[in-house]
Amino acid sequence: MASVHEYKRLENKFVQRVKSETKGFFGFLADAFRSLGRFLTRRYTVVFVPHSEKKVYNLHVTVLSITCFLLVVFGILGAFFFYGASYSSTMYAIADKDGRLRNTQASLDQFRDEANLLIREARNFENALSGVLSALGIGNNNSLAHNTTGDLSSLIGINETPEGLLREVNDIRRLSVYLSQAVEPIRELGALMDSQSALLTEIPSIWPVRNGIGHITMFFGQNIHPIHGQYYIHRGIDIATHRFGDPIVAAADGQVVTAEYSYDYGYYVIIRHKHGYYTRYAHMQNYRVQVGQRVQQNEVIGYIGSTGISTGPHLHYEVHIGSDVVDPYRYITIRNSLARQGR
Repeated sequence: MASVHEYKRLENKFVQRVKSETKGFFGFLADAFRSLGRFLTRRYTVVFVPHSEKKVYNLHVTVLSITCFLLVVFGILGAFFFYGASYSSTMYAIADKDGRLRNTQASLDQFRDEANLLIREARNFENALSGVLSALGIGNNNSLAHNTTGDLSSLIGINETPEGLLREVNDIRRLSVYLSQAVEPIRELGALMDSQSALLTEIPSIWPVRNGIGHITMFFGQNIHPIHGQYYIHRGIDIATHRFGDPIVAAADGQVVTAEYSYDYGYYVIIRHKHGYYTRYAHMQNYRVQVGQRVQQNEVIGYIGSTGISTGPHLHYEVHIGSDVVDPYRYITIRNSLARQGR
């Protein structure tokens, strides 16, 4: 029982002490607020005394009003410096963006110049391609829209399409579509050129002396015979290099049908080609092919000589179509004519 009474006594003592401490704390706070209130409400008089004999002005202020005034002043100054710094930062950002905008505008102007140059060159390409395709009988319905002049003066304003795109961007898009659609005609042109190249290897279309050396000393047709001195029909052309042993080449792909010696032609070779063509190479020093052998265009078949009825080292060259003899000169100039047309 003694322990219970002791516990109750200590509990009551603790409660009383807490109440006392709490009362003292709130009493301290009350005294502090009363002191602060007295300090803030303390009145001061500011006297304005004019130098003349006018009325003296008294201004009664309290510490609270002075404190509020100072807070307002410092608030205004702080806001001024804060917004001043923000304004400087904003102006710097605007100046930086303005510089970037000018650089972007300069790049855009350069882009427009290049775009217009590209469009002009594309139209030149279109005209050239259309002319080639028309000449070859290959249709090309694709074309660029000729709605811009390409003059640099057109870059003064920004013309936009209904979709909001720059005119130059729209032109480049049309150019991209045109080029993608021009691929097929160019492929057809390439195929045609390949077939033409194959055809040129099948018909006698090159100079029959290696590296194009020599010159024609007698053309096809009516001529004076160099030995008999009488007019006769020369059935080919004579190509002279003024020396023996220069390589003679096949004028086209074909098969050797004759390789022999005769009184008038000396050593000679006849090659059969496709499409009914035959070529004869006469007065050779010797030949290096045999009957039945297949030869390729520009392959060496013999060498310049002066065998048979001849007055000097030269090649007598003939072109036959079936049983008809034709002027070889028209065939050995085919490639040169095509090259001039290509330019």
